[in-house]
Amino acid sequence: MTLDAAIRLTGALMALAFVQQSLEHLRPAARARERWLFAPRLILSLALLAACVASAAGGGMAVAAGLSLALVANHLAILPFFNGPYNGGADRMSLLVLLCLTGALVLPELRWREAAFGYLGMQLILSYAMAGWVKIVNPDWRSGRALRDVFLFSAYPAGENLRRWADRPRVLTAMGWAVMLFELAFPLAMLSRPALIVALAVAALFHGANACLFGLNRFFWIWICAYPSILWLQSRILG
Repeated sequence: MTLDAAIRLTGALMALAFVQQSLEHLRPAARARERWLFAPRLILSLALLAACVASAAGGGMAVAAGLSLALVANHLAILPFFNGPYNGGADRMSLLVLLCLTGALVLPELRWREAAFGYLGMQLILSYAMAGWVKIVNPDWRSGRALRDVFLFSAYPAGENLRRWADRPRVLTAMGWAVMLFELAFPLAMLSRPALIVALAVAALFHGANACLFGLNRFFWIWICAYPSILWLQSRILG
């Protein structure tokens, strides 16, 4: 995957993710200022999607660069409204993807553009590896109690019927270890193209399961946005 193709794909996927996020804040019950902040984000995201699609047909990315800068300004205006990234990891990842993409679009030298986009790929690798490390050093995760408590007590399960999973401690322990080992082993996928594709497919299924079971839909879309960066980074490293 070439740098330009990876940037275009990341921009298009990010735009779609931002459209979904923006629509959540344009519901009738939303506050007026909230709608004024997210309506421009929706328009800018749709325009960025169109620019990325048009550039794939041979157009330049100058329009996409300007739109990404406008989205950065819009995002910085949104942050004080919620006193920071209110939706935790998904919003932090959204800002990271946006900033790295903008750098890859607007920086004047190729090596700087590669560094900005490569940084996104490295952060994606670390996001999985560090998540696995944080879990495996936690005795509650190693024993399966952490997952049991999520199903039993938290507000995350998308349906009350899912709480019955808390009655299957052995299954939850196995699931927990599978997640931890996969996350810790994820950086090894960089050694082989087929291994990386399989790892990204498994990771996407993992995020999809979290969206279905716990309603964490934002994590699915925004993490998928960063996948082109790691595919490009691997090809850049391995040559």
